[in-house]
Amino acid sequence: MQRAIIYFFAGTVISFLLNYFLLGSQGWELDLYYGFAFGSAWGIAYFLDDTKFTLPQKLGISFLAMGLLIVAGVLLFSLEKAVPSVIKFSMVFVAYYLIASFRGSKSLRN
Repeated sequence: MQRAIIYFFAGTVISFLLNYFLLGSQGWELDLYYGFAFGSAWGIAYFLDDTKFTLPQKLGISFLAMGLLIVAGVLLFSLEKAVPSVIKFSMVFVAYYLIASFRGSKSLRN
């Protein structure tokens, strides 16, 4: 759990700094929101990378997280600005498991 939290914070900070300073800022609030989506994807993917979670549980938790991102984005910004956060989340989540699939253990934890 501690590593998942570290991945969450590291992903959030790195994504925010990249968006804010290098990729063209859309305002620090939106950059922080997109960084939060990126960091939460890495943290949740790492947390769920365990044999105690079944595939339906992993899918359910990831869809719940995407739903919460949409709700937060709509409340803070608009639907048009909330949708890219789900796209970022999905890309990172899939990338994590794609990278893990190349390992013999099918996990990045082992």
